[in-house]
Amino acid sequence: MSRRPAGAEQARASDGAATGRVLTVPNLISFLRLLGVPLFLYLLLVAHADVAAIVVLAVGGTTDWVDGWVARRLRQVSRLGELLDPLADRLYILATLVAFTAREVVPWQFTAALLARELLLLGSLAVLRRYGYGPPPVHYVGKTATFVLLAAFPTLLLAAAVPSAATVAGALGWGLAWWGLVLYWVAGAMYVIQAARLIRAARGAGVAT
Repeated sequence: MSRRPAGAEQARASDGAATGRVLTVPNLISFLRLLGVPLFLYLLLVAHADVAAIVVLAVGGTTDWVDGWVARRLRQVSRLGELLDPLADRLYILATLVAFTAREVVPWQFTAALLARELLLLGSLAVLRRYGYGPPPVHYVGKTATFVLLAAFPTLLLAAAVPSAATVAGALGWGLAWWGLVLYWVAGAMYVIQAARLIRAARGAGVAT
């Protein structure tokens, strides 16, 4: 069995390539973001501490870019981090949608539109795995959609929790929410097209061999 040189991980980290490291600063940030999901659900659905839930949701959303920035800044890009970051984003979005629908902050139709996009991607990923492919890399359109949605959610909750801010926060929140929904579906379509190209290439290679 061949052994990787001792400095291989450092070399890969220095040139921006993902390494197999687990204990890194950006991964710690991602883990903390994941812990914020059950805390947010407890505050909103059990304790009914809406202001505290707004703070947790806002911190979770605004730190969406922090782990990636720290990873590049400290040259600590890792394969685990590349999985944790989108996982934290999706969990925040799904948890928020479930909680908001239960509290009637957003209508169920809006939730259904976002969940339908997630189901589309899950189907695409399942097909990709059959051909030996992992998840496609995160596209900037998808990251932008996630950022817009994570900015919309605390704003919508602010509109629902603070009547004096309802008019302004509601208009701003729904503007961001609908724009995020459109971008979310555009990104989903781009992922499906990318998956289709990979599958066609794999089928072509299978025929050729």
